Amino acid sequence: MEKSEVSRQQRKHPPLLAMDHLTHLDGDQRDCIEACTTCHEICLSMATTHSLRLGGKHVEQDHFRLMMDCAEICATSANFMLRDSPLHRLTCGVCAEVCSRCADDCAAVGEMHECVEACRACAHSCRAMAA
Repeated sequence: MEKSEVSRQQRKHPPLLAMDHLTHLDGDQRDCIEACTTCHEICLSMATTHSLRLGGKHVEQDHFRLMMDCAEICATSANFMLRDSPLHRLTCGVCAEVCSRCADDCAAVGEMHECVEACRACAHSCRAMAA
């Protein structure tokens, strides 16, 4: 089983590719929506559980705010693509920047591998979508 299939099963909701109502989206958009949704879930849950539990550098104001910003822009970018907004390239560009910064910051803080990985994957996908 591929890594992406495992992560989809762990989230307990169907992969976007299997959703018949998303026929207006191409494969790249579906992949980007999935990357954004995954990153949103991971950043939000890690900020509000993992980081709060560990404290210290994990809850420093700038770091915590960046994680919350990342979660929010990921959700926003996914929503723009889901409704086929002609402005989705703009939100994806911002999302790529925020996710890159969040990945770097989480890597520097440490003990946040899952967040770093999700942010980097989302940044890569959104950067391509914004081009």
